[in-house]
Amino acid sequence: MEIRIGIINTGRELSFDTGASADEVRTQVSAALEQSTTHLNFSDVKGNSYLVPTANLAYIELGTEESRRVGFVA
Repeated sequence: MEIRIGIINTGRELSFDTGASADEVRTQVSAALEQSTTHLNFSDVKGNSYLVPTANLAYIELGTEESRRVGFVA
């Protein structure tokens, strides 16, 4: 699933693919915001880790969990 994160005062967004489901990410973000956690920790499918400060979150966009089709459809 693709995640796109907008950060305040930054012209670019953070975009990566993760193996977590949309519900897992939604639960993690909601819990962090309710508990006033200072950072969110995400990891992508390649094993990279991302720390995002919760105070600077503009938005988080969760993509679909469907895999992309490759090739031609007849």
